[in-house]
Amino acid sequence: MGWKAAEKLISHWKILRGDNVMIIRGKDKGESGLIKRVIRSQNRVIVEGKNLVKKHIKQGEGHTGGIFSIEAPLHVSNVQVLDPVTGKPCKIGYKYLEDGTKVRFARGMNASGAVIPRPEILKERRKPRPTSPGPKDTPIDLVLEKTYDAKAGIGMPDL
Repeated sequence: MGWKAAEKLISHWKILRGDNVMIIRGKDKGESGLIKRVIRSQNRVIVEGKNLVKKHIKQGEGHTGGIFSIEAPLHVSNVQVLDPVTGKPCKIGYKYLEDGTKVRFARGMNASGAVIPRPEILKERRKPRPTSPGPKDTPIDLVLEKTYDAKAGIGMPDL
């Protein structure tokens, strides 16, 4: 599976990592699963446990070789998000609620119009923040040092 650039990239993605989708075309048509990864540079998504292909891997240092089943990417046009109420595939629209929050909702012929919540997995960071300070981090004592006093005028630059 080589890298193939998309002819026209999607600018506004409506399908997110962690969404429950149904495959509408291909060998796994009619099956549903969770989006594991979104590849925006190719307009493709990887659905967990679907579109399995055989991959031959040579033996190397630290790992054994063999034939493995891996998930291949699907084009984003071949999947649709499932309506949370009816459980059928639907299109996604955006609207604003009375309190001003922007939400996704199910739209289309068989859609219920229910709000589709953002997946909880998006709240977790893929790369955790470092706990120990790095070489370019400012020491905490310099950060907390008070360099300006408004009442006394100390620390004001000469204009």
